[in-house]
Amino acid sequence: MPLKLEVFETRAAVSDVVVMQSTEVEDARLQSYETGYAAGWEDAMAADAEEARKISAELANNLQHLAFTYQEARAHLLRSVQPVLIELATRLLPEVAREAIAPVVLDAVMPLLEDASDQPIDIVLNPVARPAIERLLTQAAGLPLQFQEEPTLGEGQVYIRMRQEEFRVDLDTATRDIIRAVHDFFDCPEKEDSNG
Repeated sequence: MPLKLEVFETRAAVSDVVVMQSTEVEDARLQSYETGYAAGWEDAMAADAEEARKISAELANNLQHLAFTYQEARAHLLRSVQPVLIELATRLLPEVAREAIAPVVLDAVMPLLEDASDQPIDIVLNPVARPAIERLLTQAAGLPLQFQEEPTLGEGQVYIRMRQEEFRVDLDTATRDIIRAVHDFFDCPEKEDSNG
């Protein structure tokens, strides 16, 4: 029996073929290039903005960490020097003031001597401070001085009177103010830490 082959017929499909002129093809190609370029540019800008945001966030985080580290280092340093500074202020400073009172009084009296002529200068002071002050002032030859003891004055307080003028040397108050300032300085970081 002869071999019979089956025939597959295809019908020609109607295609939507668009015929364009070469200038139109070139315009379409240019338009698609510009559209692709713009899309690529937008993607690049978005990626750049995202990268900048990440860098800013990381920088802010690092700065915050550095600030925290600085505060920790500052607090640690202050805690370590606090006992020394308080000891210096409360023990050494009053002793230095007691030793400095005589030279400070001499510095205050010397300008008055130009106007003193023969009129004596009254030095009102605590009896404990008198020996050191009197010794230093009497070494400056020719000073017309009169010493008056006043036990209610502190050892670092001296009044210098000449005619109607009166001058006060008050190292006791200065010492107390410095000691208070040192204590206040160390109290401030603790208050800031508790409020922060």
